[in-house]
Amino acid sequence: METSGAPEPAPRRALGRQPRLSDELAGLQERFSEKAVTLGEVVEVLRGRAYLLLVFLLALPFCVPIPVPGLSTPFGLVIALIALRQALGLRPWLPEWMLRKRLPPGFFRRVLVVAARVIRFLETFLRPRARGLVDAPVLRNLHAVMILLAAGVLTLPLPIPFSNTVPAWVILLITAGLLEKDGVAIAAGYAAAAAGMAVAVMLGGAAHHLLDMASGWFGR
Repeated sequence: METSGAPEPAPRRALGRQPRLSDELAGLQERFSEKAVTLGEVVEVLRGRAYLLLVFLLALPFCVPIPVPGLSTPFGLVIALIALRQALGLRPWLPEWMLRKRLPPGFFRRVLVVAARVIRFLETFLRPRARGLVDAPVLRNLHAVMILLAAGVLTLPLPIPFSNTVPAWVILLITAGLLEKDGVAIAAGYAAAAAGMAVAVMLGGAAHHLLDMASGWFGR
């Protein structure tokens, strides 16, 4: 009997019950534990919250020390395109060539095993609260703009330690807040962005000062 290569439909969930982040991600790990999988297959399996969960998942590797060389730029581009459409009030969408993009074999297993503590921490922290920061359409567009900016930083191959970590945490916290209706998590994402910007300004000022000192020294 001939079988289709398309992924099986996700199981129906009881009305009014939203699955935990760890359950949805563990389902992906079990389904795609070792095989190479396309972004399109992930979107089809995740269904309702697919694009927000995809953004969350693609930011996870950069929040913890997982060796993922060369992935920050393509992952950042995927996140940026999803966030751009949300910022413009459009339905999330990815072009066909992105949906055909294959994740490395064993990607889910490696990411979720290493990031398990991050996910458990978020689940103890996240709960519906400060809904005014979540439900207002204008604010949701603003959150998408912040994710877009953080994704832009993620795409840059900066040779600076932790240069991917801060924008990844900004994306992770805001996305998790939107998924779990937690305005406090969203505020924490903005706080992480402000802290990262402050550190960048301080480092830039220090580098400028050192260059001035060096030019003065060698100019003597």
